[in-house]
Amino acid sequence: MADNQKMWGELGMNLELHDQLCAVLPGAVGDVFMSQENRPEKMDFFDMVLADVHGIRPAELIEFKKNGGKVFGTFCAYVPDEVIFAAGGIATGLCAGSQFWVPGGERYLPANTCPLIKAMLGARFDRTCPFYRTADMYIGENTCDGKKKAYEILGTDVPLHIMDLPQMKRDVDREKWAYEIKELIKVVEKETGNKVTEENLAQWIKNVNAKRTALKRLYDLRKSAKAPISGTDTLLVSQIAYYDDPQRFTQMTNILCDELEQRVADGVDVAPGAKRILVSGTPMAIPNWKMHNIIETSGGVVVCEETCTGTRYFENNVDESGKTMDEMIQNIANRYMGINCACFTPNEGRFDDVIRLAKEYNVDGVIDIHLKFCQTYDIEGYTLAQRLEQAGIKMLSIETDYTDNDASQIKTRVEAFIETLE
Repeated sequence: MADNQKMWGELGMNLELHDQLCAVLPGAVGDVFMSQENRPEKMDFFDMVLADVHGIRPAELIEFKKNGGKVFGTFCAYVPDEVIFAAGGIATGLCAGSQFWVPGGERYLPANTCPLIKAMLGARFDRTCPFYRTADMYIGENTCDGKKKAYEILGTDVPLHIMDLPQMKRDVDREKWAYEIKELIKVVEKETGNKVTEENLAQWIKNVNAKRTALKRLYDLRKSAKAPISGTDTLLVSQIAYYDDPQRFTQMTNILCDELEQRVADGVDVAPGAKRILVSGTPMAIPNWKMHNIIETSGGVVVCEETCTGTRYFENNVDESGKTMDEMIQNIANRYMGINCACFTPNEGRFDDVIRLAKEYNVDGVIDIHLKFCQTYDIEGYTLAQRLEQAGIKMLSIETDYTDNDASQIKTRVEAFIETLE
């Protein structure tokens, strides 16, 4: 911890305020993760990363920067990591998942802004997240109006590049996204001083695909009739995917999957008798484990997440057949435009995904969760409910934030919903 304190001080962090955050994290981790029974042994790597989430990876990023490397902070599943790594840079996720950061964000944003966006600004301007301090540049995207306008404030403090994500999925929009990727290549080449070559881009397409394949393997194992791992533990793995070294993460996730395969063969069930739940909706950044913890202490087990910290992050690999730079860029564009975020209109693909996943994972019900003031997912919940009813799938809609003020009320609603499931 002493070395971390020195590192955080050199990063210009607010040590007194950051110590307050560090003081509450161990208790939260203990309550949510260590209280679970029959956890896979190979979760120990992910537990270690979480226990020192503001130490291990930031230290690696600082060492990388000392050797001339450039770090790019990213906020969204639409930013193509392949491009950043192909330029010799590192892409890392940024802090945005705790109520601790929300008050700091409310100094800049209206109170009726999504807590994720408020936490994003609070973590940066309160200087309590080392990932914001190590990044040389942030790569944003206009997936919602709240983030789009918040970036204008963030961009006054840190170099920022915004990718203009089309809001429809026509051929012209896929071409537009390919253009945005070409513009990103120019930006990262200028920042790193390195050329994105066809060879490097092809290699990093394969590397990131391998990471997605490892996550898909993890999720496929959750289709077993007996759950070999909790949804809470799987959420942690998915959250760490945004931060950790891609190749190390791929290796450690596959090692975890090796154990889970044996657990499936042995008939291990971490939640015997629990109802199988699919969670859909807004992303859940570290340390937002609130809803999974409530569900899995209320008679349910989360077996799949249709979120950006779930299937949207890893489904559909980039086509590796591209030979020229233009072909590879278009293949990357096609893959990322296949993500069904609620920012798109029309968005039948997301409704189809939820129904498909509900069937694939043999779920008993769907809990659609959206953060307060997230208009895109809130409004889309109406149509999703209609589509699920037509498919004969029960759904519960939950609106919440990062506080625990509504936890008891939500637990009562979740318990009542689970009791209705056959």
